[in-house]
Amino acid sequence: MTISDRIFERIRQLSITQKEFAEKAGIRQSTISEWKKNKTNPSSDKILPICKVLDVTPEWLLSGVDPAAGRVKNREFYVVDLDTDSGKLIMEFNKLDKTSRDKILGYVEAFVSMQPEKDRKGNE
Repeated sequence: MTISDRIFERIRQLSITQKEFAEKAGIRQSTISEWKKNKTNPSSDKILPICKVLDVTPEWLLSGVDPAAGRVKNREFYVVDLDTDSGKLIMEFNKLDKTSRDKILGYVEAFVSMQPEKDRKGNE
């Protein structure tokens, strides 16, 4: 689903017209029509006003990921700061060949399985 698809789906959910949306967001109606007709996405300067009117987060608008929907268990991707331990681990892991990555994953699974159940649940 594209950004414009999410916008029009949310407009429908809120039961507002494109005209009402345009007025509240301060965006020309013709611009919104272009998004729908040409399947284009809004420019970056429109994102925050759109989010405010549609009562959504920029993260949801741009990616479809809803932070309030328990995404920890449902997410298909993570955004990681490369300056963190996790980021450094990922960077080094990606430098390894497939055989070495498979071994590392095996080690990680073994370490996790050795942790007491209460400790594993606290890290989810």
